[in-house]
Order: sequence, then C-alpha cells, then structure tokens
Amino acid sequence: MTAFKPLVFSGVQPTGNLHLGNYLGAIRKFVALQESNDCIYCVVDLHSITAQLVHEDLIGQIRSIAAAFIASGIDPEKHIVFNQSAVPQHAELAWVFNCVARIGWMNRMTQFKDKAGKDRENASLGLLAYPSLMAADILVYRATHVPVGDDQKQHLELARDIAMKFNLDFKEKIRATGTGVDIVVGEEPVHAYFPMVEPMIEGPAPRVMSLRDGTKKMSKSDPSDLSRINLMDDAEAISKKIRKAKTDPDALPSEAEGLKGRPEADNLVGIYAALADTSKANVLAQFGGQQFSAFKPALIDLAVSVLSPVTTEMRRLMDDTAHIDAILRKGGERARARAEKTMAEVADIIGFLR
Repeated sequence: MTAFKPLVFSGVQPTGNLHLGNYLGAIRKFVALQESNDCIYCVVDLHSITAQLVHEDLIGQIRSIAAAFIASGIDPEKHIVFNQSAVPQHAELAWVFNCVARIGWMNRMTQFKDKAGKDRENASLGLLAYPSLMAADILVYRATHVPVGDDQKQHLELARDIAMKFNLDFKEKIRATGTGVDIVVGEEPVHAYFPMVEPMIEGPAPRVMSLRDGTKKMSKSDPSDLSRINLMDDAEAISKKIRKAKTDPDALPSEAEGLKGRPEADNLVGIYAALADTSKANVLAQFGGQQFSAFKPALIDLAVSVLSPVTTEMRRLMDDTAHIDAILRKGGERARARAEKTMAEVADIIGFLR
C-alpha cells in the first residue's frame, strides 16, 4: 500500500428534531462532498445513548436522520448510508481505542465538561469515552476527511492523537503485517496503519446560532422551539421564527467587519449567506444599510425556497419506512464488510486470535 485512499466519513446523532444548524453545518456539506469523493454517512445511534439512555422513539429518530440525508440529495447507492449500531466493529475498535487513549486526554475534552456540568461524577462512562467511539467511527474505515462543525474540531484532534499513538506503539507489527502506509507527520516519517484524519470546516455558517440568543449554538435541546428552524417546519413556522428572531436596533453594516460585537446580526447574515451559497460580504453588499424589517422577509423567502423541497421529500420518505429500513440495511451490510477488514488487520497487528 503506497497511500491512504481518500475517504469522507461523518455522522449525525438521532436525538430530537433535525434543525437548520444540522442542515447547513453538516448535511448540505455531505451532499456536496459526494460529487467527487467516496463517502460514508452514518446515523450515530450508539452516541445517542451516551447522555440519554432511554429514548421514546429511537427507531423513528434513526429513520428521520436517514430520510434527511436522502431528501437533501445523498445517493445511498453510490455511497453508504447506515446506522452505527448495525456495524458492531465500531464498538469493537472503540474498546481498543479506550486502551490507547489516556484519561487525561478525555478529561480535557470541553464538550464533556459542558455536558457533564457540575455533577461530573454522575455522568456516564459512555459520555466520557464518546470521543474514543467517534475516533473508531472514522478510523474503522480508515477515513481521511471528516466534515464537522467547528465545535467538533477538538474531537478530531483527539482522533489524530489516538491514531498516532496506535501507529507508534505498533509500528513494528504494522510493518511486519504489510498493512501500513508511509506518511509524514510534521517533518517526521511514520509508517502508519491509521491515517491522520483531516477536519473539513468551511463555509459562511459553520456554526449556526440560536435565533433567540446569537451567543449560543442552535440546539435540539433548547426548550424554546423559537430558537431553531426544524427541518420538518412548514413555511408558516419558518416565517414566524425568523420574524421573531432576536436582532438589534441598528441597520445592517455594509462590510463584514461591522458584524463584530453583533452576534444576532452576524448569525442571520451567516444563515442567509449559507442558504444562498455565497459570502457574508456579498450579502452585506446587497443589504448593507437596510433595517432588519427589510432583511428578514428576504431571509424568510430564501429559507422557505431552500428548505421546503427537503421537508416535503422527508415527509414522503417517512411515510415509507420499509424503504428507509431497506436503505439502512443494505448500507449496514456494505459498511460491515469494510469495517471487518480493518478489524481483522487490527487484530493481527495487536496479536488477537480471531
């Protein structure tokens, strides 16, 4: 093997309603990347029980994510769409990575600190080990690139640390088995089994914020439904939420520099730019100097025109659960075949008897 074959992997948790942040920050990127890459897209249902063990309708939520993938334009025939729990090799490699990763690495993860809160002793072990499972999700396919929001960048850095430690700890075994690739990390040559995965964080709205508070990320768990636009919202709901979105009294600036210190204005301009597939500078060139009373109707029209076709197709797919289940089942079979090859090689490198 002379090089790692480029492969894109990413996933979305089946927890609550998908919203605009999931669409702009993840799913729409997935669609664009499939045009020129080999892609694997996963409904990460094992991750969904790290913070909430019992779900009222986990199966329905899994189907909803899969429907969103397909309704947005992901092709499940050319690429792989599946749910994580259907491929047990994710959990198998995660255990190996639990033994590679250090407790100190996990304790430094800011998302664990945020989600565990003050009562860290009562958080689940799964929540602490979440980044190790995420690393396994990616590396069980030896994926090279991962489209993520900027809030996941630290987890990608941890995945690189885990991969590097495994590569260095088992460098002689990797060379002996003939499964490695010669790469350069920094200026150092490394004979690696796992690639140094690269995060793909780009676009005018990599992190979509709450419509009610521009300093907080748009979230499924926010108690106010007005804080987010759900992918299943109809045109009336989208209009209401954007009209009620928090703003400030000043007119929009003419240049992006003028958005500093104005989180709500920055958020709405970023959303418009992402939906229109343009830059904030271009949006402000069009709307600079105007009040939000003029900007919001334009944003409503754009959001409805972009999201309504996705919502309509999602509703159609959700009415045909047999079709969704068939796609996930076939995707799971294809994913397992790839993942098992990795696990057989990892077992050989470590010295397990399979």
